[in-house]
Amino acid sequence: MSLIPATILTGFLGSGKTTLLKRVLEEAHGQKIAVIENEFGEENIDSDILVSDTQERIIQMSNGCICCTIRDDLRAALHDLAEKKRKGELDFDRVVIETTGLADPGPVAQTFFMDDEIAESYLLDSILTLVDAKHAGTQLDERQEARRQIGFADQIFISKTDLVSPDEVTALMHRLQHMNPRAPQKAVHFGEVVLSEVFDLRGFNLNAKLDIDPDFLKDEEHEHEHDHAHGEDCDHPSHQHGGAHHHAHEDDVKSFVFKSDRAFEPAKLEDFLGAIVNVYGPRMLRYKGVLYMNGTDRKVIFQGVHQLMGSDLGPLWGVDEKRNSKMVFIGIDLPKDIFLQGMLQCLV
Repeated sequence: MSLIPATILTGFLGSGKTTLLKRVLEEAHGQKIAVIENEFGEENIDSDILVSDTQERIIQMSNGCICCTIRDDLRAALHDLAEKKRKGELDFDRVVIETTGLADPGPVAQTFFMDDEIAESYLLDSILTLVDAKHAGTQLDERQEARRQIGFADQIFISKTDLVSPDEVTALMHRLQHMNPRAPQKAVHFGEVVLSEVFDLRGFNLNAKLDIDPDFLKDEEHEHEHDHAHGEDCDHPSHQHGGAHHHAHEDDVKSFVFKSDRAFEPAKLEDFLGAIVNVYGPRMLRYKGVLYMNGTDRKVIFQGVHQLMGSDLGPLWGVDEKRNSKMVFIGIDLPKDIFLQGMLQCLV
């Protein structure tokens, strides 16, 4: 049986997760989707179908999609679904896990790596984060959970942009890009999202060819490596107009990039990453990179979530291709100097 793709849908309260889910479930895409709801809120996928006091945890919907609500933990629900699929009791093509508005997606993502049985049945595809344009500023200022959800995202959807000015949307997108420069952002209206932007994004696929993430190795002219206090050279429009409001939020979720044209010494790099993950693992949300390693003609694709990390050999370096490493770290108050200095010391 091939692996069942799984998508984690996260976002702060009221950001439109349920609207997006309903849309995905109602669209005629010919796929059967199992939905795991991590909470019973007022906004169930369809309160007529999901009755909170029912003993049966899995409900088959009219279009062949399945909904189940978690009373016990996620592992049990995933085992349960995979088992029923194997026995032919349930037919579905993929799983979407909707987390509570206050959830940290980290432990949900880790479930797919830590549990061998889950890893043998499922492939974690991506983490989608919904952001409510109207309330995002306050939520990001006041709630670390909201900031963490941005840090984990493979794709960010911004809802309710019609309720704020275009300048506010631009400022929000700029802020989100500082926190997580590698997640594409898209404004969405009433959950209207093309399915190709929701499924099969391969955010966690270590073997994925780099064309899935084409910007990953590009040098952006405005690389978001600097901290939130912008220098004179920042030409972003929101700073042209005396954008002083930007300097007010010093978000604890930040990203920085390590780059080098020299090769890494594999053993040194492994030791260093092992050491920093020991100390800072809980604050390291996502880190990933394409690395130039001594001793191999292939690119090494590397990534991690919290304390879990892994690497795979990617495609061969091209004959005329300049070999270099580029790695992005996204986390909470990570000591950038220690990380960058440590990475430098792992080079040949």
